[in-house]
Amino acid sequence: MTWRRLLSLAAVGMVATCGPGELPARPSATDDAAGAVSRSPEVAVARRHMVAAANPLAAKAGLDILRRGGGAIDAAIAMQMMLTLVEPQSSGLGGGAFIVYFDAAKGEVSTYEGRETAPASATEDMFLGPDGRVRKRASVRAGGLAVGVPGTLKALELAHRKHGRLPWKRLFDAAIGFARKGFAVSPRLHNSIRRDRYLKGFPVARAYFFDADGRAKAVGANLVNRALAATLDAIAESGGEAFYGGDIGRDIAATVNDARTNPGLMTVADIRAYEAKRRPPVCAPYRVWRLCGMGPPSSGGVTTLQILALLERFDLGSMRPGSAQAVHLISEASRLAYADRARYLADGDFADVPVRGLLDPAYIVKRSALISRARASSATASTSATVKRAVPMAVPAAREGRSIVKP
Repeated sequence: MTWRRLLSLAAVGMVATCGPGELPARPSATDDAAGAVSRSPEVAVARRHMVAAANPLAAKAGLDILRRGGGAIDAAIAMQMMLTLVEPQSSGLGGGAFIVYFDAAKGEVSTYEGRETAPASATEDMFLGPDGRVRKRASVRAGGLAVGVPGTLKALELAHRKHGRLPWKRLFDAAIGFARKGFAVSPRLHNSIRRDRYLKGFPVARAYFFDADGRAKAVGANLVNRALAATLDAIAESGGEAFYGGDIGRDIAATVNDARTNPGLMTVADIRAYEAKRRPPVCAPYRVWRLCGMGPPSSGGVTTLQILALLERFDLGSMRPGSAQAVHLISEASRLAYADRARYLADGDFADVPVRGLLDPAYIVKRSALISRARASSATASTSATVKRAVPMAVPAAREGRSIVKP
């Protein structure tokens, strides 16, 4: 097997699904004509279940799984496999994922981390130039140096063991079928290829994404990826071990290290050592609701909850959505929360992250008082004693390895 099998395993992402008893989301235009969904430009209501995805083929893959008796995690896996094929620029198995799962019957929220990790040989100066200055992002984003060990598949597998209803193998059928027979290039994929400055520099990617004249494959062109079909077939048969412990893992390491541009540091041992983790969710009240999200190493859950808490004293319901007053207040709360995010939030495996302090009601009251209805603030991170100061932010060198401490 060659690294050609890795085509389309290049991006990061996760999709949300809704099973029976869970909150619906706006659907993609893939619902059948039986009237399962009522739609308007703003609202969609499903009778039984619903999925949401950026691509209709992915949405249909998830919906079909739900209609066969699968649960939300089953549908999410089927959708992620399809997105790996049809949306490689943003949702591939070569990246990382966070999963937030709500069991309506038990009233239980579970969160899973599949974030990428740095190779064990990563150093604190790996992105510095000969002059000791940080290299520009554009100069390091292509090639192998910035590639982390992918975690999406391990996270999906871990969640499926706990919450899956259908056999693992069945969840890959749709993606494998379209990889073999081809799918129509979407406008979004076409534009992503057309705008990318780096793809043509990689021969396999050039042959796959561009025509003989060097133009991005046209919208509607049939794109076949038999190499990815073989990869997905191996994962369907053998699970994550086929990806992390076999030829695929070796090909990933070789591709990263042999890249023409910015060769990387990843080893087979880095890939084999990767483990996804079940993490505690971060939850907080907002008015009459209890909201939960992904905790560290994701910053999204804590930051979102903090923004909402800072806004709770304002009567947002009386303001027109998109009005100057509403946008101003939300912007101010976001400025404060993001200032704290930059100072305190990090990977809990390598740093003490003061989640409770950042969401403490007494602290929120003090921070919210800084929001003026009439003027913009100059938001800085708090030094309040309520928030336990985090240790210096640590960048993980590997899941089981050392950390690189930055001042």
